[in-house]
Amino acid sequence: MPSGAERDAPSSVEFYCPTCELSVGDPLVCGDCSALICRRCGTPLERVDDLGIG
Repeated sequence: MPSGAERDAPSSVEFYCPTCELSVGDPLVCGDCSALICRRCGTPLERVDDLGIG
């Protein structure tokens, strides 16, 4: 059962694809390594918060 902090955490973290140069709101998750990847091109995504552009 998730704790209160996990349930209340915002799920609207956005990710950015450096190849497509687009914000990605619904990334895919790699089944092998759990990396978040772009649905369009398969590039690993960057967190918008980490890039300082969001």
